[in-house]
Amino acid sequence: MTISGHLLLVGCGKMGGAMLRGWLQRGVRPDDITVVEPNAAAAADLAAAGVRIVMDAAKLPADLKPAVVLIAVKPQMTDGAVPAYRRFTGAGTVFLSIAAGRTIAYFERHLGAQAAIVRAMPNTPAAVGRGITVACANQRVTSGQRSLCDALLAAVGEVAWVPDEGLLDAVTAVSGGGPAYVFLLIECLAEAAVAAGLPADLAMRLARVTVSGAGELARLSDEPASVLRQNVTSPAGTTLEALKILMAADGLQPLMTKAIAAATRRSRELAG
Repeated sequence: MTISGHLLLVGCGKMGGAMLRGWLQRGVRPDDITVVEPNAAAAADLAAAGVRIVMDAAKLPADLKPAVVLIAVKPQMTDGAVPAYRRFTGAGTVFLSIAAGRTIAYFERHLGAQAAIVRAMPNTPAAVGRGITVACANQRVTSGQRSLCDALLAAVGEVAWVPDEGLLDAVTAVSGGGPAYVFLLIECLAEAAVAAGLPADLAMRLARVTVSGAGELARLSDEPASVLRQNVTSPAGTTLEALKILMAADGLQPLMTKAIAAATRRSRELAG
């Protein structure tokens, strides 16, 4: 991946670190990246990779003009961290935030009305390059800046864009929280297997490999999920009997719809 300009990564925890690894793996030069990271242990690992590390924004070079400032700090830390980067507003810099729940308006208040801002919602499979990120840009973001942000986010998985920031609440509920729902499915499937008489270790192995394998099949297939489901379901067979329970009027779909609605509502409350 070739970039024009310098990248400034603010925070290098799990998600910021995943993105940094993705950039380096795709060929971004370490000397094109500066990381602001106060954690000494994390900083030592980054320095070994050849990336410039500073402990706080005050130690950044005075003449630095980054193409992108990626804000990857925890939401509760943004009030103290973000204002220090206001000096880059209007200098051809785009601010790319992956801080959950922090709106574009929030960053405009701290960075100024002229700031070019992209708000993005990634999910944790980014850690293994299988994430999906949904992003939304304000009107100050140029087409070139959007393309650059898209390329940076694509280093950890797929990328989609929405024109309405309000849709990110539902995105947070579906893909942001989605890995937790899948992990719960693995737990429930394993527990049900134990109840059916299987040893616990085999039950968990079957559940984990089945879910991960089915997910990879869904990712690689051009068929819709409904067709993939039907392909596994023989008439009058065992799978059909289970699906009669899961697809009943009080089965999985209304439960999932209720769960996503609750998470979407909470996302709106936190953003407010």
